[in-house]
Amino acid sequence: MTVQNEDKPYDEINITPMLDLAYVLLVIFILMCTASVAGTKVNLPRSSNTPVSLAKPKTKAITVNNEGRVFLDTVPVTLTELEQRLNSQKSLTPEFPVVVRGDSLTHYQGVMDVLDVLGRVGISQVGLATKGK
Repeated sequence: MTVQNEDKPYDEINITPMLDLAYVLLVIFILMCTASVAGTKVNLPRSSNTPVSLAKPKTKAITVNNEGRVFLDTVPVTLTELEQRLNSQKSLTPEFPVVVRGDSLTHYQGVMDVLDVLGRVGISQVGLATKGK
């Protein structure tokens, strides 16, 4: 009887070196992603005593309830009052974000009236709030 395994071509791939490489790359990736950059401590110079605010302006919330009433933050307003208050806020802070929240049962026209006021005032940072699933 002859052994045929010696004449048979090598048809199996040894994946052990490939797995070793994959594990090494995985460990390097994990270490690089979780490594924190240690900064050098420095003594920063002092500025003048005038405070400079780098904080973003407070977001204004406009709500239209199911009866069609409009609220600026939590204060009920008419559309003309809304326009006046937004104009005064815009004179203080030229760029401030606004979130419009409309009740699911409100008429679409109520939300469109609010969006029209925002367009007349010139507010460009407008978001429409929705509920997730």
